[in-house]
Amino acid sequence: MTQAAKHSRFDDIQGILTGALIVALGISFFKSAGLLTGGAVGISFLIHYATGANFGLTLFLVNLPFYWLALKRMGSEFTLKTLATVCLVALASELLPQVFTIARIDPFFAAVAGGLLIGVGMVILFRHRASLGGINVLVLWLQERFGWRAGKLQMGLDVAILLCGAFIVPPLVLVASVLGAVLLNFALAVNHKPGRYMAF
Repeated sequence: MTQAAKHSRFDDIQGILTGALIVALGISFFKSAGLLTGGAVGISFLIHYATGANFGLTLFLVNLPFYWLALKRMGSEFTLKTLATVCLVALASELLPQVFTIARIDPFFAAVAGGLLIGVGMVILFRHRASLGGINVLVLWLQERFGWRAGKLQMGLDVAILLCGAFIVPPLVLVASVLGAVLLNFALAVNHKPGRYMAF
């Protein structure tokens, strides 16, 4: 079996920039429709909707406790890449509304398009040894340590976060949010399996 070539620094930079932009686009769809999702992004949405706090700053702060786990379990390279990714996504999520606006978007279309975009963006990030931090760090470590599927783990944790959203968003929006989270994790489960793509 041929060993996969290690990503070059340029490969990683373009991969992280591309993945972060795709994730930020998906977040813009969710945010425009008032949707929720799972993971650190979902926790940040809950705080943003409930308090009006700046979403990008909230995303950055929510991730802070998880960097210790990332450094301890995944190494300094993964941690630095994840920190850079979170900063890029947080910044892009605040800057994108300055370059384009969404006047109207159906919540179910936002769920489908946004969920798949975020999922694809995360796959790109994972393949360059980066993540969105937070729960992503935990599920990636569990996958590498025990071989557990990242997509399935993420889905279970996301359900718990979405249930908290039942107290914040209308029922129809919550249903659309669940659809978006399912599609996000579907993209991960299908495209990010142990041993399928090893380029690090």
